[in-house]
Amino acid sequence: MDLSRFPRRRYSQGPTPLEFLPNFTRALGGPRVWIKRDDMLGLNPGGNKTRKLEFLMGDALAKGADTLITCGAPQSNHCRITLSAAVKEGLKCRFVIEERVPGSYKVDATGNNFMYRLMGVESITVVPGGSNMAEAMQKAADEVRALGRTPYIVPGGGSNAIGGLGYVDCAQELQQQLAEMGLGIDHVVVGSGSSGTHGGLVAGFLGNNIRIPIVGIGVSRDPSDQDPLVLKEAQATLDLLGVDIKVPREAVVSHGDWWRPKYSVPNPAMIEAVQMLARTEAILLDPVYTGKIMAGLIGLSRKGYFKPTDNVLFLHTGGATALHAYESVLLGDPQAVA
Repeated sequence: MDLSRFPRRRYSQGPTPLEFLPNFTRALGGPRVWIKRDDMLGLNPGGNKTRKLEFLMGDALAKGADTLITCGAPQSNHCRITLSAAVKEGLKCRFVIEERVPGSYKVDATGNNFMYRLMGVESITVVPGGSNMAEAMQKAADEVRALGRTPYIVPGGGSNAIGGLGYVDCAQELQQQLAEMGLGIDHVVVGSGSSGTHGGLVAGFLGNNIRIPIVGIGVSRDPSDQDPLVLKEAQATLDLLGVDIKVPREAVVSHGDWWRPKYSVPNPAMIEAVQMLARTEAILLDPVYTGKIMAGLIGLSRKGYFKPTDNVLFLHTGGATALHAYESVLLGDPQAVA
């Protein structure tokens, strides 16, 4: 699929590494676990949002924007990376922060929230959980227009068809890497939240005839609610590309057993996963996304979903900056967390 006709900014140099995790594999007792290091993408430090923002920023600049508006939770990786892109391009940036857990936003919090202040976010509007985020961002955009400026709304998680192009690109990059390495992967494990990464990857696999099952691990919803969102994003991305493919329902698979009790609220499986990868491979996961996604990979492995001889690829979507906001939880007893 040809991505060259879409405006794009480049924030990373070359493909992200694809590594085998021998110590982690040994500790888990199989399957053979590999990792795609999208946590090493550009933009302070990067993650899956960087791929999406390359295309979203290309679109924003082509439309003459001077201010980005986006939204997320109090420790949003997406907000941090969007702000990083704005700084790189000399744009202003404003956030609408959704307090999904009441009382969770703190002006002086560490982690990503510290980075917001350090990099100079122009303003932060905090709204209660369950607010209409599209309306809240539109209000922020109207305020920017009233100042005589040109806003560009980046959807939550960078998840729309334009952002999805970033993971079509990732699918093509991965296909090339696997061919060069002579490596066969049996499953790809990916986080499934705002759905742009999962949906973009599904679109990229279908469009490039990559016949590897994608296993989504939900970070905020069960499959009955999550899968339709992913399918919609995948279809929208293929439609934008002009590819005449209808996404089959069976192409979208997610599991919802590891995100509870709530989005961003710690649980013992997440703590085990973060500690396990840090102590076997010195690779850092985050508490909200990749920790729970890896908890899903571990849990499915223990249930026999993956064969001990399978090669399973974990897509590391970044987020380690948020670790510092959860230090006491991550160094405590996992069983002490409900």
